[in-house]
Amino acid sequence: MTGLLIDTCALIWLVNSDDQANFGAVETTLNVAYSASTPVYMSPISAWEIAMLAAKGRLPIAMTPRAWVDQLILRSGLLWAQMPVDVLLASNALPADPHGDPADRIIIATAREYGLRIVTRDQKILDYAEKGHVMALAC
Repeated sequence: MTGLLIDTCALIWLVNSDDQANFGAVETTLNVAYSASTPVYMSPISAWEIAMLAAKGRLPIAMTPRAWVDQLILRSGLLWAQMPVDVLLASNALPADPHGDPADRIIIATAREYGLRIVTRDQKILDYAEKGHVMALAC
């Protein structure tokens, strides 16, 4: 199985959703990944996005963003994806018509660099994947 990269909106949805029935294929994929010791990653840019959302009041959390991210990593077993200069540069040289959001471009570039499948609710990323530029799984 290909390693997985959970994007920011999927992370927040998986943590905050009370509707476990809607997890479907994503929950199955994550369970299979963990059972097979397949790595599941989170991009450092997602930590930055979480902190931005919390600062703007768009992500109500009862702790600091750092504590929220630390607990997420501890409880989920997620690994940090690498974000070297090459990934940052590649985020500005993606083929075709990629997502316009810089953080999502970094997530796409990370997935492409390391051969990871993005787990996402972002329709623009899913559309980009349908064109064959990145692997993605809808949640």
